[in-house]
Amino acid sequence: MIIAVDGPTASGKGTLARKLAEHYGLPYLDTGLLYRAVGRQVFLDGGDPDDGGDALAATTFPDAMLSDETLRSEETGGLASRVSVHPPVRQALFERQRQFADQPGGAILDGRDIGTIIAPDADVKLFVTASVDARAERRWKEMRERGLEADLAAIADEIRKRDERDANRADAPLRVAEGAFVIDTTAMTREQALAAAIEAIETARKA
Repeated sequence: MIIAVDGPTASGKGTLARKLAEHYGLPYLDTGLLYRAVGRQVFLDGGDPDDGGDALAATTFPDAMLSDETLRSEETGGLASRVSVHPPVRQALFERQRQFADQPGGAILDGRDIGTIIAPDADVKLFVTASVDARAERRWKEMRERGLEADLAAIADEIRKRDERDANRADAPLRVAEGAFVIDTTAMTREQALAAAIEAIETARKA
């Protein structure tokens, strides 16, 4: 069973996807980390994330990069959004994601184009969203818990900018996949979001 989990930044899709992977005993891939790694590598290389050539060169980042805590920072998230607009970068990472999805027994992947581009044939497609204010507050709390300095207004502004970039990029824009279940987590606890997702998945499996 392949489960695609899409949605904007800080919507809770990553936490939800990990919980679903535990519930169903499926391997899980946070595809956003791949783009964050590219963004981080561009930074380390002294390149320009808005330059397609620099971004493509950074897709050869070492696997060890995926465990770098720096990838979780808001700054790296912004870099990821900027490198992801380049079609060659998306193509370079496409096969890596597709192979993960096609492994025996299935998998769960979360990102922004899983149900539309990476795994349009997924058995279940979820689109997880929430208001900008709710997402900004969650990211702010997450950063504070990790001992990082964070400004709520600045985070909200960056989220709005990322939403605009992700929704308006020419290649694989963020959108709700056909047949996807939309889960708005604005007023939900993590437990409620998980319950809603499991209900959606079980409904799809019975269809």
